[in-house]
Amino acid sequence: MRFPLTAEQRAFARSLDALLTAADTPSVIRAWGAGDRRAGRALWSEIAGAGVFALAVPEAYEGVGPLPPDLAVACVELGRHAVPGPLAETVLAAVLLAGHPERAARLLPPLVAGKTMVTVGGAYAVDGDAADVVLSLGDGRVRLAPGCRPEVRPSLDPARRLAVPLPGGEVLCPAVPSGALDWARLATAAQALGVGLALLDRTVSYAGQRVQFGVPVGSFQAVKHRLADTAVALEFAEPLVFGAALSMAPADIAAAKVAACEAAYGAARTALQVHGAIGYTAEYDLSLWLTRARALRGAWGTPAQCRAAVLAGREQDL
Repeated sequence: MRFPLTAEQRAFARSLDALLTAADTPSVIRAWGAGDRRAGRALWSEIAGAGVFALAVPEAYEGVGPLPPDLAVACVELGRHAVPGPLAETVLAAVLLAGHPERAARLLPPLVAGKTMVTVGGAYAVDGDAADVVLSLGDGRVRLAPGCRPEVRPSLDPARRLAVPLPGGEVLCPAVPSGALDWARLATAAQALGVGLALLDRTVSYAGQRVQFGVPVGSFQAVKHRLADTAVALEFAEPLVFGAALSMAPADIAAAKVAACEAAYGAARTALQVHGAIGYTAEYDLSLWLTRARALRGAWGTPAQCRAAVLAGREQDL
C-alpha cells in the first residue's frame, strides 16, 4: 500500500531539510552531548518556528493539530538529521497536557513557540537536565515533577542524556491515558525511519568513493546486496509509518515502530560493515546516526513489546 505525500507535505519536508542542513547538526549534536545547550536550544527555537511542535498541539493552545501525518513527515526529517532533544517526549507531553485546560493554557503555547522544552520519563527522562518542564510516569500516574536530579546517566546515544525525575509533584492523571503513549511511539518510528534513510544515503556515497583492489567497494556484489536489502527494509517501513499516522491504531503504530526501528538498526549494521574501522570512531559523523538508531530501537517500546502489541491488536480484530 502506498501513502503518497501531498505537495504541501513534500514542501514542508524540503523546508525542514534545508533548515537542518544549514544548522550543521553534527556540531550541534556534539555540543548537546557535552552539556552545552546553546546551539541546541537555538535550533529548537528554529524548529518550533517552522511549525513542528504546533502539529501536536490543539488550536485552542496556539497549535494547528493534532495532525499525525504531518507530524510524521516532520519527525522523519528530524531523524534524518539526528536532531538532539526530547522530540518524541515533546509530542507525548503535548498530548498529556491537552487534557488539562489550566496547565495546557500555561504550558502549551510556550512549547509551541520553542521557548519551553518539555520532557516525559519514567525511571529516566531523556534530556531531563535540559528541560524546563518534566512530566513523570514513574509510579503509573502522570505527575508534574519538580525537576530532575543533577547527575546525568550515560546513554547509548551521547546526545540522549538520561536524568532521574525527582519524586513527588502534582498529579495530573491517576493513570496514563489510553493511547497517549502511541504518539511517542509514532514519533519515534518516524525518527528511526529518517535515521535509517540518512545511514543508507551516507553508506551508498561512501561505497562509491572507497577503493579496494583498484575499484570502488560499491561495485562488489556482497556490498550491493547488503545495500539493496537495507533499501528494501526501509522502503517497506515507510508506508507502515505513514499508514499508522493515518489510522492511529495502536497495533498499526506498534507494527510501524518495529519495522522502522529494525530497518534503521539494520542500516546501522550495514553502514558499519561498509565503512570499516572508520565507522567505529566517535570523531566520524556516522557515529552520531549509528548510536541514534540503536537508542531509538528500544525507546517507547522494545521490539518484543511492540510485536506483542501487534498480536494483541490482531487478536481483537478476529
